[in-house]
Amino acid sequence: MGAKHGLPASTNLPVVEEGQANAEVSLLYDQFRSRFGRQDIPGILKCFATHPPLLQHMMGIAEALLFADGHLTRQHKEMIATFVSVQNNCPYCADSHGYRLRVQGGSLEALCAIQENDLRSPALTTAEQALLRLVEKVNRSSHEVARGDVELLTENGWREPQIAEAVHVAALFAAFNRIANGFGLPSQGLLALFETDGDGVRAGRGK
Repeated sequence: MGAKHGLPASTNLPVVEEGQANAEVSLLYDQFRSRFGRQDIPGILKCFATHPPLLQHMMGIAEALLFADGHLTRQHKEMIATFVSVQNNCPYCADSHGYRLRVQGGSLEALCAIQENDLRSPALTTAEQALLRLVEKVNRSSHEVARGDVELLTENGWREPQIAEAVHVAALFAAFNRIANGFGLPSQGLLALFETDGDGVRAGRGK
C-alpha cells in the first residue's frame, strides 16, 4: 500500500523488501499471504524479516492471538491496538489499526474518542472505558498495576482471561510501536482510504 501512495518503506533503517528477500524470508512472505488472505506484506513484517526466526514467531502470534477472536473480540483487540499506538505517537500503527477497528465494526465516534484519549466518551461503554484505563496503565506505568485494577475490571463485567489477553495485546503493541517508530515506518493513510473508498474497505477485510 505504501508504494501505491509513493511512500518510502522506512526512513531510518532498511526493511526486507520482497525483491531483496532471501529464500527463507520469501517462503515466510508466501505463508503470510496464504494464512492471512492478503497480498500486501505489511511494513512491520518487513521489519521483523531482518531476523527471519522473529518474523516466523511474530506471524504465529498474529495468527493465534492478535488477528483472531479469543477471550476478547477482534474489535476490542483493535481498540486496544489503536489506543496504545495513539498514546505512543506511532502514526503507522495508529492509522492501520484505527482502520482495522472501523473494519471490525467500531464506530467513528469510538475511534475519535480513542484518538482524543477521551475515556469518558459515551461512544465507549462503561466496560470499555474501564478496560482502556487498565491498558493505559500497562502501557505507561505497568509497575503500578495492582490487583485492585483487575478487581475493578471484574466488577465491570470482564473475566480474568479477558483481562490477561488485554495485557498481552497492550504490551505487544507497545513493542510494535517502538519497532515501527525505530525503523521509521510512515503512516499509509489507510483511515482516509476507509472514509473515501468503499472498495478499499472490502479489500481490507480479513486479517
